[in-house]
Amino acid sequence: MALVGLVRVSTDKQETARQHDALTEAGCVKTFEEKISGKLTVAERPGLSAALAYMREGDMLTVQEVDRLGRNLLEGLLMLTDLFERGVAVKVLDGIAKGEHTERSLILDLAFALAEDRRRDIVKKTKNGLETARKSGRVGGRRPVMTGALTAQAVALRDKGFTIRQIQPHLTYKTGSGDTRNPSVGAISQALQAHDDE
Repeated sequence: MALVGLVRVSTDKQETARQHDALTEAGCVKTFEEKISGKLTVAERPGLSAALAYMREGDMLTVQEVDRLGRNLLEGLLMLTDLFERGVAVKVLDGIAKGEHTERSLILDLAFALAEDRRRDIVKKTKNGLETARKSGRVGGRRPVMTGALTAQAVALRDKGFTIRQIQPHLTYKTGSGDTRNPSVGAISQALQAHDDE
């Protein structure tokens, strides 16, 4: 019997080290990773699909929590049924469904239902937060690179006959990590257009 791990996060910006550490400590001989939404079907999830294809009868699919398997109740229940029919067990390291499972159970089904409900709640709160921010004049996303001072500098250089490509090396800004960069030609062009439209 081999323990096969599955690590899943929804975005590239999320860390996977905690899940990897837990699965390694549990004794997983191989771990598959994916950075993709848990609401997708098994066929749309390459890491999960690869893990399922790798596993043989008697193996145990291991996850830190049930929601790492997915946050889609129907897909989760179908996948569990398929695994158990193939003789593959599921091991959950944390959460309400903690333990080894060789067949469907109320607690495992409930854990999937709660995972789907948590996903819906996250989506709802995100939409509400964005709407509240929009109403108070804030818009999500990155800060504009072209500040008022940079735009004024670009306008002055353009008035002297500089092209946008010639203006670019004269403008710099600091990134969040402290690196110095030049704004893109597109950002400069948009800032100049917005200035002209005022």
